[in-house]
Amino acid sequence: MAEQRQTNRLAIIALTLGILAIFLPLMGLPLGLIGIILALIAKKDIETKNQAGRGFAVAGLICSSAGILIQLIIVIISFLSFFTAPVG
Repeated sequence: MAEQRQTNRLAIIALTLGILAIFLPLMGLPLGLIGIILALIAKKDIETKNQAGRGFAVAGLICSSAGILIQLIIVIISFLSFFTAPVG
């Protein structure tokens, strides 16, 4: 019977934060940054401790990056629309 490896908790948390970064306005930037940091730490832990969850860590990294990108686009569009709105 094969021994099951324990799934890295940081990888799961990074994925959760990455998903939240995509869907929560204004909180996407800090959640995405924290998600990226945790995903990178989780990937290193998974390799050194022979744990499961590499897919969760990679997905967390991708979702966190996408969340940051989406939030930055929203901020830039909001900023530009505020300053290019017609006056009067």
